[in-house]
Amino acid sequence: MAETTIVPVILSGGSGTRLWPMSTPEHPKQLLALTADQTMLQLTAGRAHGAGFAAPIVVANAAHADEVERQLGAVGADPQALILEPVARNTAPAIALAALAVGGGDTPLLVMPSDHVIGDVDAFHAAVHAALPLVEQGWLATFGIEPDAPETGYGWIRIGEAIGEGVHRVARFVEKPPQAKAEAMLAAGDHAWNGGIFLFRADRFLEELAAFEPAMLAAAKAAMDAAVREGTRIYPDAERFAAAPAESIDYAVMERAERVAVVRVAMGWNDVGSWDALHAISAQDDAGNAHRGEVIAIDTQGCLVRSDGARVALVGVSDLIVVASGNDILVIPRGRSQEVKALIEAMKRD
Repeated sequence: MAETTIVPVILSGGSGTRLWPMSTPEHPKQLLALTADQTMLQLTAGRAHGAGFAAPIVVANAAHADEVERQLGAVGADPQALILEPVARNTAPAIALAALAVGGGDTPLLVMPSDHVIGDVDAFHAAVHAALPLVEQGWLATFGIEPDAPETGYGWIRIGEAIGEGVHRVARFVEKPPQAKAEAMLAAGDHAWNGGIFLFRADRFLEELAAFEPAMLAAAKAAMDAAVREGTRIYPDAERFAAAPAESIDYAVMERAERVAVVRVAMGWNDVGSWDALHAISAQDDAGNAHRGEVIAIDTQGCLVRSDGARVALVGVSDLIVVASGNDILVIPRGRSQEVKALIEAMKRD
């Protein structure tokens, strides 16, 4: 890495409801060991650790404070600050809290969701290194994931002209597209997936926020000014922070700023946004089954089976997702796991 020390900002406020029943608001997916022996939060901290990186700033739900500290301490990644949101206001206000916590100077912040998979960490570091010179000049950078499918569940980025070694200007951000548009963008070769990872100076992010979302910045500043601090824990004032508009960083800043750069990178990225996505990246047996926990499968093909306690037995079935956690059991055909979100809404109504 370059001499500049980068501060990782790990966003850990999500609820991960699409991976119910294992992921719940009380214990969301970033706190689970879904893809390896370590949890997704621990894996995220590990990929921005060591030379060139400072201790991370973690923005998390106040209800998860003890577990976040325990997990990070277990892998030697104790945060320099644990900012505990009193209420979720989406990513832009959360990042504003982190930028203010470092003093709002020219410190580069590497903003990462806590629940994504990156298989090739060296490629990720190379992309960060490529973006850093422009970031030091005041550009806001994002990372465009090399697409391998016409994915309709992700936002996309149209790649503009080259402005540095391996770095391009963002021509435009594209909302989650319909199938035909996704196929056209994939075929054109000048688009990438928006992976939701960013690198920029703290002061530049706050400047853009002041220009486009002044009420959000004012609420974040007021919440931090009145925050309660206990060691590395920071509790922003609840009433003041609740006044911040709930906007993503894409809507609040990245789609509106002038100097936005993108580095294309193939790094084995996956947002693990569904049980289908987890099946695709999991080790599978000769019959295409991926399982963890006490599972017996006979004459069974193409299934994802997870259990954190109960024994699960399958005979003569195919292409199912079966997840047993506590008193809850999910059974759903593969290919329909995005409908878990609708299932959660139905259970709330009932």
